[in-house]
Amino acid sequence: MERIETKSGDFLLFIILILLMGVGISMLFSASHYYSERIFQDPHYFFKRQILWILVGGIAGLIASRTPIDFLRQANPYILILSLLLTIITLLPGIGVSIMGARRWIFLFGVSFEPSELVKFSIVLYLSSIFSKKGGRMNDPLNSILPPLLIVSLFITLIYFQNDFSTAFFILCLSLAMFFIARVPLGYFVLFGGLVIPLGSILLFTKTHRVERLMAFLNPLADPSGSGYQVIAARSALINGRFWGRGLGSGLKKLGVLPEAHSDFIFAVVGEETGFIGALFVVILFILLAWRGYTIALKSSSLFSYYLAFGITSIIVLQALLNISVVTGLVPATGIPLPFFSAGGSSMLLSLFMCGLLMNLSRRRPRV
Repeated sequence: MERIETKSGDFLLFIILILLMGVGISMLFSASHYYSERIFQDPHYFFKRQILWILVGGIAGLIASRTPIDFLRQANPYILILSLLLTIITLLPGIGVSIMGARRWIFLFGVSFEPSELVKFSIVLYLSSIFSKKGGRMNDPLNSILPPLLIVSLFITLIYFQNDFSTAFFILCLSLAMFFIARVPLGYFVLFGGLVIPLGSILLFTKTHRVERLMAFLNPLADPSGSGYQVIAARSALINGRFWGRGLGSGLKKLGVLPEAHSDFIFAVVGEETGFIGALFVVILFILLAWRGYTIALKSSSLFSYYLAFGITSIIVLQALLNISVVTGLVPATGIPLPFFSAGGSSMLLSLFMCGLLMNLSRRRPRV
């Protein structure tokens, strides 16, 4: 099948991204100014840093939107090796830094970077490349299934040793989704589940804070001032917002009550200040992003582009789904950020880079 390229990418996707960034930076400014002033004596600290990362990420996204897909595919081994080295470096004393118990950041020259954000993309790129080479022939476990499974397991293990169970679990789910669309026989999923579920359950109970999060999810009122505090504070913020919200900048729970209001729990600020209608608008934006991303995947000109567009869309959408589920009390608390909203340069940079790739892939259409 021949391929044609249009001059411009998916216009609807571009508009959705602009809206997500606009709403995201507005909510971050509102959610972070109190904490920024109290900790850094600058109410605009997180806002300015996020603007900077949007600019850097925008440049990265522009480059990605014009990078030949074949070049990206050829660079796949080097990106995978870079991700592996950076992940290992986080475990080295003096370079890797532990924050809130997780050792997943690298601090150099005053700039922090979270390699696990790059790992998510690297895994998708690697699986897209190897699965497209197999051309849908996934009945040979030794050659088609075992090698990618070992690579994915290596990264999951390293991230687990960063004491980042949530991201390790996220990468596992993301990888399984990639295996599923590659048409790996369902029998292998049953076999894999029989091995992973007992092991994952054991690992879940090896750390006290994981057990506390699980108990807080099941019954937050059992320890309202301890493990259940985040869940209760987030739920209270959402209830305070009612239907129309208290007004942008008028939220109360961000004023020292809601932990990580500028980061993992920023959706609770969205709910309190813009109400149900505002929170619904944000959810709809991510649903629209999923629609455009998966549509681009279905209309891709090659298997590699199909897998890559599916994986990139899944990274962003699944993170948003998981974060919102945590804030609304549907799943136990994790450290997964809300894309385009939570403060964090690594997440913003990689999200915009991947969206640039989606725009790139949207210009490639099979000739009919």
